[in-house]
Amino acid sequence: MGLVKKKGKIINFIAATILGLLFLLPILWMIFTSFKTLGEAMSSSALLPKQWTAENYAGIMSDAQNSPMLLWILNTAIVTLAGTLLVVFVDVLAAYSLARLQFPGKKLLLAAVVGALTIPGIVTLFPAFYLFKSFHLLDTFVPLIFPYSAGTMGVFLVYNFLLSFPKELEEAAFLDGASQWKILTNVIFPAIRPVVTTLSVITFLGIYNDYLWPSLVVSSTEMKTISVGIASLIQGSNFVNPAKMMASTVIATLPAILIFIFTNKYFVKGVTNSGIK
Repeated sequence: MGLVKKKGKIINFIAATILGLLFLLPILWMIFTSFKTLGEAMSSSALLPKQWTAENYAGIMSDAQNSPMLLWILNTAIVTLAGTLLVVFVDVLAAYSLARLQFPGKKLLLAAVVGALTIPGIVTLFPAFYLFKSFHLLDTFVPLIFPYSAGTMGVFLVYNFLLSFPKELEEAAFLDGASQWKILTNVIFPAIRPVVTTLSVITFLGIYNDYLWPSLVVSSTEMKTISVGIASLIQGSNFVNPAKMMASTVIATLPAILIFIFTNKYFVKGVTNSGIK
């Protein structure tokens, strides 16, 4: 019986390894192609480059006029960090209010939050676009940051966690003289930190990878995020240079991969604690 279990584990390990390699293959192809010369990238189907070169990265980073990568990365960092902080702040306050406070219309508001989860995000794109256009805010950081704060997924995520959180701890803190804000920051927030981490990672990656909305509200080269900037490079002269296209894609992908690698254990812990299946 033990031999059968051991064989089963070996088969599962081999199957998982093959499946993992299949998922990694496009990423490996992208990375290795970015180190190929133009001629090799156009003619060779080999995974590994015969002649390694970093000229594709040097060419993209040095052409600040057509591809200001550092500026696009800075814009993306501002948008993603500000948007993520705004989402966490708004969603935690909204979820705490729905889970703990009593006010008229609470059930109706909760039903609206749940109903909003069923509305596709693309439905709100053009109304939001014309709203920012009427206030002459296009091509600024305002439409790149503030629309993300209206998401209801985070509210529902934190709300469900708070329903199972014991109220006795809050009541004890209240009897000790703690204010509502102090209870939220000193009692509630430490307990929901794994869930907040999960929400932060999901939001960060969602904003970082978003292309459609930024492409609608920004037009100048100086205001582009990394996803919009890379798309403009691929649609331009770099389209005939696969190696340069892959180099620009590696630069755009690397920050998101590093963020996920370093926050992966917190992400898994948050998903487990929040009861998501």
